[in-house]
Amino acid sequence: MNMGTKFESALRKRVLSIVANRCRYISAVRAMGACVVSLSLTLLASGTLGIASAAAASNTQVVGMRRLTEAEYRNSVADIFGNEIEVRGSFDPTIRIGGLLAAGTSVLSVTPVGFESFTNMANSIAIQVTGEKYRSKLPCVPGAPEKPDDGCTARILSHYARMLYRRPLTSDEIQPAVNLSHGLAESQSDFYAGLRYGLASLLQAPDFVFRMETAVPAGDKQWTLDPFSRATRLSYLMWDSTPDEELIQAAEKGELNTAAGLEKQVDRLMASPRLDIGMRTFFNDMLQLDTFDTVSKDSILYPKWSSGIAASAKEETLRTTIYLALHENGDMRDLMTTRKTFLNRNLAADYQLPFPFKGEWMPYEFPADSGRSGILTQASMLTMFSHPGRSSPTKRGVAVMDIFLCEPTPAPPANVDFSVVNDTGDPLKTVRDRLMAHATNSSCASCHNHSDPIGLSLEGFDTIGQRRTMENGQLIDVSATIKGKHFVGAEGLGQFLHDDPKYTSCLARKIYAYSRGENSEDVPVSAFKAAYKSFTDSGFRLRSLLKAMVEDKDYFSAPAPTPETTSPASKVSAQ
Repeated sequence: MNMGTKFESALRKRVLSIVANRCRYISAVRAMGACVVSLSLTLLASGTLGIASAAAASNTQVVGMRRLTEAEYRNSVADIFGNEIEVRGSFDPTIRIGGLLAAGTSVLSVTPVGFESFTNMANSIAIQVTGEKYRSKLPCVPGAPEKPDDGCTARILSHYARMLYRRPLTSDEIQPAVNLSHGLAESQSDFYAGLRYGLASLLQAPDFVFRMETAVPAGDKQWTLDPFSRATRLSYLMWDSTPDEELIQAAEKGELNTAAGLEKQVDRLMASPRLDIGMRTFFNDMLQLDTFDTVSKDSILYPKWSSGIAASAKEETLRTTIYLALHENGDMRDLMTTRKTFLNRNLAADYQLPFPFKGEWMPYEFPADSGRSGILTQASMLTMFSHPGRSSPTKRGVAVMDIFLCEPTPAPPANVDFSVVNDTGDPLKTVRDRLMAHATNSSCASCHNHSDPIGLSLEGFDTIGQRRTMENGQLIDVSATIKGKHFVGAEGLGQFLHDDPKYTSCLARKIYAYSRGENSEDVPVSAFKAAYKSFTDSGFRLRSLLKAMVEDKDYFSAPAPTPETTSPASKVSAQ
């Protein structure tokens, strides 16, 4: 076993020993509900290496923690070290809460496998950054590459720690990592070998892996996020990545605590083309496009369906949404009615359209008689919420109610009999007939009457999003009545949602919850009331909603911290 391997093994054992006696950071997540943290990861830096959290200051408290998503982690590494640095490893899955994966990152959990993966990724990144190919980009060169150089080490680690931790560190905070690097450099007669372990310790630290939100007293028993937590929340919302140097400097100067300073940075972030990245990530979450990873279709019934079409369908919806929301600065209600989209060759095949274009992605507008109406009739939404071999009005209706109207449908009782719905033979040839027969069950009727009319209006499209008019030789009835309003087909549904204030209110609620890592079902209307008014007054422009939301006086408010808790040593195993 070489020196590096011995060190890594000893480090893990020491971490678990310290975990048995110390439990930090987790007490503050009262606003997010239940919180479970892998203490071995949480204490890796603060306990083993002595790197203190910003919350150590007497007038600040950790009031929120959110584990970085895979995209946030990858984007942050690319912005800090460069796009050429590869992130090699897997990430623990995140649960969806209130329709959003972002809320699941606040219910903190890191499995043993996840802990091992974070450790391996940190080591891999550190090896690349300190390798010969990358060394020219480091802030300094050691006096002798075969010896420790604490001055150069401190300079390099302070440079990266500032970006990794999203705040500046004091010399006392960085010194343990410098000492670690010194010891390994000395034992291996290699400055960069020692630097590697010091850098890896920063990458494994909870201050990087988790978005620590710290708060300071704001008078009258109120608390508010400190400037660096404000910068972090803004950056991950707008750019889906760590704050850049200008934003960190604005936080250092206290500018984010003033209306003028905050507005200056918000305008800068929103003017950047990187806003596309941040909003793509939000809509990918809100529209649940991540579920495409598990979508499958019957290859015998639908031989043309492929992973290539699935990836293209997801991209089509994101391109359509971002183009309307940001590039056109359009009315977000039109997302329910627009026939404008973007196609590539894969999608043209799925939509049974010619593709005479030379480019990979080209703008396209479906004709008026196409039956298409907004993103609800794009292949992504129609495909995700259908069965492998047939459509599903119920799944589609439930999805629309949950995603666009913030009205989740309760799970069906465990003893429900679905045999009538699933029997595609005689005498009930259409899914409408089968659903109507199934809904005669009193325990099923309320939910089906709630969501099925929406899904039935989309029956003009099969399970892979292709247009159709017949089912088992019968003409498909796509009429529906919701809340006393009768309409026909996807166009009627699109217009119904366009005009329903619940849709725009739900969009505002979801982006507010997404940005704060909260369960959207727990967010009161009063929390985003002012932002929603600006959204409405602007003609439902997303940029207006974003700006008004983050500049609202209460947006950075924080719950009062709770007393720290401890975990009995008997609950921690050193294995």
